[in-house]
Amino acid sequence: MNTPDELALGDVNLKELDHSALSQNIHSFLYRLDNNGESRLPQRAYLATRHAIRQLQLPPGQTILEREMADILGMSRTPVREALVRLEMEGWVKLIPRRGFVVAPIVADDLQHIYEVVEALDGIAGSLAAKRATSEELDKLDHLIEEQEKALEEENLIAWTDLDEQFHQLIVDMARNPRLRGVMDSQSDQLYRARLFTIKLRPKPTRSIMDHKAIVSVMRAAEPDAARSMLQSHRFRARSEILQIIRSMP
Repeated sequence: MNTPDELALGDVNLKELDHSALSQNIHSFLYRLDNNGESRLPQRAYLATRHAIRQLQLPPGQTILEREMADILGMSRTPVREALVRLEMEGWVKLIPRRGFVVAPIVADDLQHIYEVVEALDGIAGSLAAKRATSEELDKLDHLIEEQEKALEEENLIAWTDLDEQFHQLIVDMARNPRLRGVMDSQSDQLYRARLFTIKLRPKPTRSIMDHKAIVSVMRAAEPDAARSMLQSHRFRARSEILQIIRSMP
């Protein structure tokens, strides 16, 4: 039986996909894969479909028809099917009897579990970055903050969300720990999807920019404990806002 959270955020009939927008989004992503030398069809289908789900081009509850995705991707149904099976194992889609593959809903309890992991790991990343970051990397963080401020001035919350993701990803890179990067990558896309889903319902994220400036400041001062604490507090506040919105949806 579906929980109220699942019913609120996915397991409903949605309008038909905007195939033009979806196709444009996916082909732009496939072009980047071409530049990176990724030619394996199942991997291309997997990465492109996951990207579309992450960006809400395939929203929660949307049925994914293999033949439609195969047409958009320009490949046969076999690699698409392999990609969807893999995405099901990772929790991105569900296989519903007599309906097929459906984009998984954003479930509050699952999201809370992800945040609990990411908060801890973000703190570790911040602590390590405070010890290992170069001045050039810290300058890049400052530049991202400036771009976030511009996005807010223009009321472009989608751009702000993307810049916010870049900010946190750069801190993980600055930690110089490949294993930490691997674990964070497996969780961050789910958080990005939830943040994008709720961004227009949350308070204007001016507080987040203030947090980002404070985080960079303690990193420049090489204070790992302060960086850890600030990043964890920053994530906790975002988690509370997002979960409150999701749980309040009818």
